[in-house]
Amino acid sequence: MKKDYVIKILFVESSLEEAEQIISLLRNTGIAVRPARATNVEQMQAAVNELEPDVVMFDPAITSISLEDAVKVLDAYGRDYSLLGLVNSIDNQVVADLFVHGARGVASRSQPKQLIAVLQREFDSLQTRRQVRRLETALRESERRCDALLDSSTDAIAYVHEGMHVRANHAYLETFGYESFDDLLGLPVLDMIDSANADEFKSLLRGHARQEKTPSQLTLHARRADGSQFDATVEFAPATFEGEPCLQIVFRRQLVDQAVLEQLQRDPVTGLFNRARMLEAIDDAVTAAAKGKKGQSLLLIEPDNWASLVGGIGLGKADELLSGFADRIRMLLGADDVAGMLAEHTLGVVLDSRPDEAIREWIAKLQHSVSNEIFDAGSRSITVTTSIGGSLLGEKNANTELLLNQASQALRTAQSLGGSQVELHDPAAREKADEERERYWLELLRKALTGEGLVLYHQQTISLQDAEGDYSEILLRMNGPQGEVLPGFFMPIAEKHNLTSAIDRWVLDQAIKALQERESQGQPTTFFVKLTAASLEDDSLLSWLGTRLKQAALKRGQLVLEMTESKVMTLLRPAQEFVNGWKKLGGRFALEQFGSGLNSFQLLNHIDADYLKIDRSYMADLPQHPESQKKVAEICQQARELKRQTIAEWVEDATSTSLLFACGVDFVQGNFLQQPQRLE
Repeated sequence: MKKDYVIKILFVESSLEEAEQIISLLRNTGIAVRPARATNVEQMQAAVNELEPDVVMFDPAITSISLEDAVKVLDAYGRDYSLLGLVNSIDNQVVADLFVHGARGVASRSQPKQLIAVLQREFDSLQTRRQVRRLETALRESERRCDALLDSSTDAIAYVHEGMHVRANHAYLETFGYESFDDLLGLPVLDMIDSANADEFKSLLRGHARQEKTPSQLTLHARRADGSQFDATVEFAPATFEGEPCLQIVFRRQLVDQAVLEQLQRDPVTGLFNRARMLEAIDDAVTAAAKGKKGQSLLLIEPDNWASLVGGIGLGKADELLSGFADRIRMLLGADDVAGMLAEHTLGVVLDSRPDEAIREWIAKLQHSVSNEIFDAGSRSITVTTSIGGSLLGEKNANTELLLNQASQALRTAQSLGGSQVELHDPAAREKADEERERYWLELLRKALTGEGLVLYHQQTISLQDAEGDYSEILLRMNGPQGEVLPGFFMPIAEKHNLTSAIDRWVLDQAIKALQERESQGQPTTFFVKLTAASLEDDSLLSWLGTRLKQAALKRGQLVLEMTESKVMTLLRPAQEFVNGWKKLGGRFALEQFGSGLNSFQLLNHIDADYLKIDRSYMADLPQHPESQKKVAEICQQARELKRQTIAEWVEDATSTSLLFACGVDFVQGNFLQQPQRLE
């Protein structure tokens, strides 16, 4: 399931706390949720009208509304949705009743992984149904346009089903000398073919019917209604007519010499296929893979250090070198393999079905053949090595654009490792590759904690109410092999290997040092620092913080620790104890993503938060969403009554800033106001 989707979920649930637990579970898993809750028919009608839910999670234990009534309310709006039963334990009778009344799945509260899997499956299924409807609409529109284009085409085109004509355009009728399509009804297409070519044509029709690999063109003698004949090139392509599979046949009277056509499809330098023909070959391979063909692969091949090679031999001799390089590839091609040019010095090869080991053997042979060859370029003789990147082709990645991207990425990876390297993407080996990548980044992360691999930035938080001093959000980055990377990339690995608490301490220590530096300059500063869940259960963190703050002796500096509302809700008891202890040390606390729950202000009865950072989902296109403006204003109003300050993050335009000021927001933050800067 794509992570950038926001799932709108309606809980038909009597317990607010249990609904909040599920929301927290989903958000902690990385699933964005916009929830609503209903306990009776009236609330459900209002929620369905306002939220337009994607998923409805129904608790059969609720007594104020029946499943039948809930389904009636949902069906009355005519919107596609996924209905899930939400149970404490699996009871066969309860499950059977849920499915009988329209539930698509059953999720168990006591099995979080099963609940998430069922929700993801049903949301993906919902998205697929919606996409299918859009595609069906687009297909009908395309068929109408194609039908209009068919009649206006000057090519003789017919559609044939089981050897009989089912559709033909005006050019087809004129070519064969018929007045109307009625004259073709019941007439086999074989009657349009000279008897000398009938067997070959019949064999080709049978091959297409069996979805066998057959030639896409055939040169023959065609026969008109008056018995006269003409030479024609016939092209074949699978098609549909009125929902039924059939064969599209195009008769072309202007014959092109096959030798000339073949020459036009060749690259003049290498003699391999040109880019257009090579892309067609890749499309053909992808189509075959989608139909179940296995063992194909796409390879992208480039000479190493091409710019240096050309600089040494001169641009005028580059074609000569490339031609010799292509000869090495041509010598190893099998009967059904295809090779061609895809870019200036990038050659593509589609290898026909063979085992993975045979693909790697072919690559090894090519690299050996290239490296052992002495290439003549004018008066100079040089040796060349080659890097190869590719992707195995299967049903999962049977998409031309995806396949080319995978092979291109593999080639760049191979080249980054040095000369004469190979990188082969295997869709089936993704889990293994992910494990290897995780081990690599875990090692980098451990080194970063002991060295200088972690970097802090700060982004100014601007007061709309003229608050004194500077306010900034502390942001963490890590130095990677190709530049700095964001926490979203490495923090999940750190969490999995219990390193988040150590990272929190490093960030806090650096933030306190920065506050000390500003203290010496007489500059009042407040830093907002994110805290992970592991730190809440670190019994020694508060005492360590107390010692560090005492050493720092801050008078103007202030540290605000912050956590997301969903994380705090999940760890309510330890969060409450931690915040109370932190307040005793004189610290302040902020709740992030506030307003994302069903009743966020109820959380303030347990957590004494000073700042409420409004959920960023309300900031998306704020000027165009009056409902979001209304919700932000409501949050600010309640916060003022409780003497809490509000912060709006991810503010990206001046109009939004003005609206937030009108709503009563205390602070705003975002790239529009200031880009994050290195914390010096």
